[in-house]
Amino acid sequence: MSFQPDTMLVHEVVPSPNHDARAGGRAPDMLLLHYTGMFSAEGALKRLCSAEAKVSCHYFVTEEGRIIQCVPEERRAWHAGQGAWGNDTDINSCSIGIEIVNPGHDYGYPDFPRRQIAAVTALCRAILRRRLIKPERVLAHSDIAPVRKQDPGEKFPWRTLHNAGVGHWVEPGPIKPGPSFERGNSGDGIRAFQSALRDYGYDVPVSGEFDERTRVAVIAFQRHFRPALCDGKLDSSTLVTLRRLIDALPDHRPSSLDTALPLDDDKQ
Repeated sequence: MSFQPDTMLVHEVVPSPNHDARAGGRAPDMLLLHYTGMFSAEGALKRLCSAEAKVSCHYFVTEEGRIIQCVPEERRAWHAGQGAWGNDTDINSCSIGIEIVNPGHDYGYPDFPRRQIAAVTALCRAILRRRLIKPERVLAHSDIAPVRKQDPGEKFPWRTLHNAGVGHWVEPGPIKPGPSFERGNSGDGIRAFQSALRDYGYDVPVSGEFDERTRVAVIAFQRHFRPALCDGKLDSSTLVTLRRLIDALPDHRPSSLDTALPLDDDKQ
């Protein structure tokens, strides 16, 4: 059944049957960005609108910048899957999902066309004008599900969106030679980093052990906030970037990173 789009930016409504009520009648306060990760746009849209697939999204943005709405914003689209951010574990109930046509890492992962990013930016701005969504709640699929997902990936221009008033961003810490932590390391410094990463929203253990969950969370963080190098290692650049993000939050409170790790020289 068709419906009226939520914004005049929508070129076409292509309804998906895959949606239900948001749990507890919750209003969306998160914007979640994906790439389609399929060979063709046509195949991706067909899957998102197939009852058998049991997946969907609110918006679908083509490479040419056409915006298609598949699910009304008031309904829970089935786009996020299992994941967590802060205290939220039902991400579908609290989010609006935007699928951006790009074949993804499995099919060559091309750059996002400028006209597509312009459309995504305009769409995000329109949603943010109508919804009480904080900049730090404009997230990547990989942020809320780092073990399973890597989209929209390191080529997605988060800085460009931020410059247009969409999302949370700081200048990444400079990448330079120096010590780093990686999988298998342990200690209080890693515990402090895990605690700060968790405070920001990522679902990581605070154990002091640089385990696989920590490694993939670091990669997700780097894809979003330090995309020049996504190696899963905790180096000074990654640490400085996280510190700057936390310091830039409007409700910033002292965190475990205020006791600097040995590899952090941001305040020197």
